[in-house]
Amino acid sequence: MKSTKGRFQLKQNVAIELRGADGELKPLFQPNKLLLTLLKKGIISPLSLFAKIPFLFGHWTQHLSISNLTTTTGKAGVASRINGNGAEAAFTYIAVGTGTTAAAIADTTLETETAASGLSRAAATASRVTTDTTNDTAKLLKSFSVTGTVAVTESGVLNAASVGTLLARQVFSAINVVNGDTLEITWQFDVD
Repeated sequence: MKSTKGRFQLKQNVAIELRGADGELKPLFQPNKLLLTLLKKGIISPLSLFAKIPFLFGHWTQHLSISNLTTTTGKAGVASRINGNGAEAAFTYIAVGTGTTAAAIADTTLETETAASGLSRAAATASRVTTDTTNDTAKLLKSFSVTGTVAVTESGVLNAASVGTLLARQVFSAINVVNGDTLEITWQFDVD
């Protein structure tokens, strides 16, 4: 049986869409396992154009789907929320950034969180959805209205508008956003 430890049991639980000012979906690069491994080991940078060679490293799509990495502090925060032993706030904030270092279980922040261009950390719309049993999945959705030009390469879920505890983080191939774009990020955590 393949281990899904640290993923809250969902194989691909982070979904990203990018829309232009006209509302049309823009293409995003969906990495394959080879590219994800090379990114994780730091062999290829998420900013590298070499990382977006179709057939070798993935394909172009309108809906990017990736797995998260749940951090050690995030796991402790979830345990605190479950039994009330601790003062962890709910994990309802989504942040994005330009960091390129692979996500690691010891991460406590995004590497380079973006705080401008309409991409500042913000409260997500939180809901529960059904994956296996009724309401077993926590869902967070945030649409960022972009006001500048940024190469977004990381996202994370936290429990405060500033600082806070990092529940999960992931790094991906650069998503180049420009003024007028809408970057929609959805995180889901299936509790199995």
